[in-house]
Amino acid sequence: MAVVTASSGPGAADPESWGPLLEEIGRTGRRLRREELDALRECGDRGAEAGRGLAELIDERLETSGRVWAGRPVDGASMAALRAAVAALAAGHGRAYRERLRQEEAGRREFVADLLSSRSDLGRLAEHAERFGLNLACAHIVAVADGDGYNPEDPLVRGVERQLLGRFGEQEVLLAVKHGRLVCILPAGPGEGAAIEAFAELTGRRRVVVGRPHGGPGGAVRSYEEARAALEQAERLRLPGHLLYAADLLVLPVLLRDRDALEELVHGVLGPLREARGGPLPLLETLAAYADSRYVLAEAARRLGLSVRALSYRLERIVRLTGLDPDDALQRYTLETAAFGARLLGWPGQPPAG
Repeated sequence: MAVVTASSGPGAADPESWGPLLEEIGRTGRRLRREELDALRECGDRGAEAGRGLAELIDERLETSGRVWAGRPVDGASMAALRAAVAALAAGHGRAYRERLRQEEAGRREFVADLLSSRSDLGRLAEHAERFGLNLACAHIVAVADGDGYNPEDPLVRGVERQLLGRFGEQEVLLAVKHGRLVCILPAGPGEGAAIEAFAELTGRRRVVVGRPHGGPGGAVRSYEEARAALEQAERLRLPGHLLYAADLLVLPVLLRDRDALEELVHGVLGPLREARGGPLPLLETLAAYADSRYVLAEAARRLGLSVRALSYRLERIVRLTGLDPDDALQRYTLETAAFGARLLGWPGQPPAG
């Protein structure tokens, strides 16, 4: 930043010298010189860096101007000089303020990126957390919104951020974009439910998955990884609902932990459905709808757009081909787990990439 020197018009920048300068302008009718305007801009810049408000800087000039003009009419040149001085102060103050915001935003983005990275220095995170209103000793929750390439500068992202901060305060909520998805970090505890629901609503009803609360410097990244993995699994399974919780989907990593055993279960239980006319997919859809409707026949038929009689016929075929009855408690569990595993594996088609 430039340093103001004597040749830069110190009288313009110094509030104490503003009065004599105005008196000179009143006598000569001249305008403020370029170096004097530059000095005023620098004064506004330095004032912003020092934490002084623009109104305070302007009020100093107005107070001095009032003393100079007391008891006499104000000439046009003096008024023009005051307007030019105020504009220069505002320009310098605004320039410094915008630069400070850019620096703070860059620092904030760097901090959030570190917070959501498993390779971050946890000690460094704890040092910087207080600056952004986070107490990493407390538990935090991370919600991840599905998206097709969010950008921090997108109007949607900016709008969500403004509304969340307006409702819950910038000391409690952090918004970020990671791998094209919108991420919300907030402390666990009272008010978390309202904040999560607001985040889900503001994202335009896109699917949002919420990780479990975890404490400590690494808690946010653990919650994020849970939410991200659960979101990808929910997409693969085409699960219903716009707001899901990773805690409700913990069975998925358990099922996938032993992929060989899961494949054996799927092929062993559901393999015979390949013999059905029309292939296994209609019968798999039937099992899924029956389970989703809590094994209420009429509701499952409504979801599938079938008559109760047609659905009953499909269930009879499932029993005949697999030897398992979904109306028997133990056999129902085997069938439901196998059907769920089939969706995870992409059976009977090719499994999804990744």
